[in-house]
Amino acid sequence: MPLLQNRNLRIFLIAILVLLLVSVRAFESVLFYDPFYNYFQSDYLHGEFPKYDGVALFFGLTFRYLLNTAISLAIIQLIFLDRSLTKFAGLLYLFLFVFLIAVFFLIVRFSDSNNFVLFYVRRFLIQPILLLVFIPAFYFQKQQSKK
Repeated sequence: MPLLQNRNLRIFLIAILVLLLVSVRAFESVLFYDPFYNYFQSDYLHGEFPKYDGVALFFGLTFRYLLNTAISLAIIQLIFLDRSLTKFAGLLYLFLFVFLIAVFFLIVRFSDSNNFVLFYVRRFLIQPILLLVFIPAFYFQKQQSKK
């Protein structure tokens, strides 16, 4: 761990990890099966859900979520250097994945008009939005525990 105490090295590694997150986004159409990608690029509020393979969609969303989660957890570890915090974040990611993937497929299966909600549930599954929520929350918690 002494190597990770070097602030410049940590900043460099975080920058590389952020570039990896950008790469996941940049190559999403190549790496992941997601028929909803084109659907949400069009007039999705009035359109029909696209045809999809549920198993392939599940594994595509799971793979993408896992990639984003692994990179996000590495960023959290490099920022805070606290394994217990990283483990806690990992549990939050796991819980939120189970919840979000269930909600996603329930909406896709049983809804024909809740496309706006589906858009945001999918967004939380495929984008590292949770990282943007966790970093300030953990920072605030660390500051409060110092008082």
